[in-house]
Amino acid sequence: MGKFKSEFLQTVEERGFIHQISHPEPLDARLCEGPITGYIGFDCTADSLHVGSLVQIMLLYWLQQTGNRPIALMGSGTTRIGDPSGKDEMRKMLTDETIESNKSCIQRSFAKLLKFGDGETDAILADNADWLLDLKLVDFLRSYGRHFSINEMIKRDSVQTRLEREQHMSLLEFNYSVFQAYDFYELNNRYGCQLQMGGSDQWGNIISGVDFGRRVSDSDYFAVTTPLITTSSGAKMGKTAAGAVWLNPDRLSAYDYWQFWRNTEDADVGRFMRLFTAMPLDEITRIEKLDGSEINEAKILLATTSTAMMHSREAAEQAEATARATFAEGALDLSLPTVEIPALDLSAGIGLLSAYVTAGLAGSNGEARRHAKSGALRVNDNVAQDERATLSNADLLPEGVIKLSVGKKRHVLIKPV
Repeated sequence: MGKFKSEFLQTVEERGFIHQISHPEPLDARLCEGPITGYIGFDCTADSLHVGSLVQIMLLYWLQQTGNRPIALMGSGTTRIGDPSGKDEMRKMLTDETIESNKSCIQRSFAKLLKFGDGETDAILADNADWLLDLKLVDFLRSYGRHFSINEMIKRDSVQTRLEREQHMSLLEFNYSVFQAYDFYELNNRYGCQLQMGGSDQWGNIISGVDFGRRVSDSDYFAVTTPLITTSSGAKMGKTAAGAVWLNPDRLSAYDYWQFWRNTEDADVGRFMRLFTAMPLDEITRIEKLDGSEINEAKILLATTSTAMMHSREAAEQAEATARATFAEGALDLSLPTVEIPALDLSAGIGLLSAYVTAGLAGSNGEARRHAKSGALRVNDNVAQDERATLSNADLLPEGVIKLSVGKKRHVLIKPV
């Protein structure tokens, strides 16, 4: 038997989500009494969340699956301030128009895993701009300022890092945790929310909200954080040589998303299945005992299951079929990621390095040149080492495309239009 009695805490502990809990026994008891409302905040700093945020969305998923009500809090208010956590310098200030555009794009990720509606456990989409933008500074400070200790705020890692390195930290950033704490209080008043969750880097901010809420109301407030997710080799989860692994399909194709999971390190397959899929634990335990060629099939299962959750089952199965055709059978699959280029440009000739940059397979001519020198570049499956080479209509395959590859697993089709 685990140390928790409630289904939610049992589930997320078994699946590896728990790093810290503010009041473990009281929270467990509260969960056993009936549905609880819990939230996680997501600032609108980009037009898509990336896979590093997926563990938080999965935490909301399991909260709902175990009979509770999740809130996905859009931080279009706090985005106007900028969270200093994990940053050595102030974040770039975004325009209101950019924040609103990012917000509308980010919201799509939640609909993949959460059921929204008016039922007791249906998810809620909230936005802290609804209350933060109307706050009057003097009134706010008179009412709540005394409940925040500068002595405690200055001890936070996000503040100490800046101070130790003698790097500038603005009053705006310093107050971020105050507004995050106030979010929790507002959500408690509006929806009876008693639980805030987030990554371990948010522990200081979240605890500030727990302490503040307990001081100014007679409600219970609880906190749960997840561990920093890294690969077995120590790399940060969600970062690749090609950049962030975005959740929105307009930022990253289902095929490339599938490939990210297919490339999981052997030692991480079971752990990632627990965190990023809803697969039964007994099946995951069985899979963890596999080795040799069987582990590759397990990676394919992880990739297809994960992609089905964030894209669709059809897109996931198509990505798997494309990968098998491309790698196992050596066939050209026209569902590979495709980049269209003007037909006139190809007729005139396009430099090899520029083609790889245009295809998104290299971030610069210099990066493409390094790949060429190492023999990693292939055009239509033939090694291309001459960095001065030019692509033209003569390179078109019968299907009317040119296949560009980096290594064995990254492929893009160039299609003249």
